[in-house]
Amino acid sequence: MSASPEKQLNTNIPKLGILAGGGNIPKTLIEHCQNNGQSVFVVAFEHQSDLVLGDDIPHIWARLGAAGKVIKVLKAEGVQDLVMIGKIRRPSLAELKPDLKTAEFFAKEGLNALGDDGLLKALKRFLENDGFKIHGIQTVMPDILTPAGLISKAKPSKQAEKDIERGCSLLDALGDQDVGQSVVVQGGHVLGIEGAEGTDALIKRCGALQRKGEGAVLIKLCKNEQDRDLDLPTIGPQTIEVLAASGFSGVAIHAGASIIDDRETVSSLAKAQKLFVKGIHPQDYQ
Repeated sequence: MSASPEKQLNTNIPKLGILAGGGNIPKTLIEHCQNNGQSVFVVAFEHQSDLVLGDDIPHIWARLGAAGKVIKVLKAEGVQDLVMIGKIRRPSLAELKPDLKTAEFFAKEGLNALGDDGLLKALKRFLENDGFKIHGIQTVMPDILTPAGLISKAKPSKQAEKDIERGCSLLDALGDQDVGQSVVVQGGHVLGIEGAEGTDALIKRCGALQRKGEGAVLIKLCKNEQDRDLDLPTIGPQTIEVLAASGFSGVAIHAGASIIDDRETVSSLAKAQKLFVKGIHPQDYQ
């Protein structure tokens, strides 16, 4: 039996290579490509990716340090266009077990001299020098970007709006420093700035620092100099669960420059927990 027309491969669209880290978004991207007749080849990173891949999806599993193998396979598959998507936990050099190609990269760029943004930009340059084109997921799935306005039933209070303004101002000032994308504010007081621990750990840490009264607000924005083809700010259902467990009042996230993974579930959980989720344009708070 032949495949239905909407499932047939569209040979006019170049094959897309997906470099997949953790979280649900790589799966969402693969399903989107399949539904639109887009041929894919997936590189799922060991100890990082959560994907379950069957024989119907061309793929390999690879160490983060196996750049030579990955590049060789991608070229053999005729892949030139790449999307890097999903959470990547920054490994130690011992965990990487770098092959010669990976060692070449770090010899040139340095492992410890770069922050997260700098490392991603260096990786992009490295791949582009090998003939690949790097695309943001939004070029394939424009609708995945966070819309402006409320994604929840609950609305931010006047105090929460002031906290969002405070958070936007602080993140703008820190935007060139290659530090985290998130800040937590309660009643005008900055409780924490995201470091290497990630957003969920930031929320938990700041949850214990809250004062009595209205819960804190998480503000998560794209950095000033951030390459929007790489590592857009992201929240998902787990973020909402951690916010609720930590007694927060809600989250403001960068409209048009961030991703809400599984938006429908996020909205439903936010409603159940009476949390607000709002897509914002930071310039509106300046």
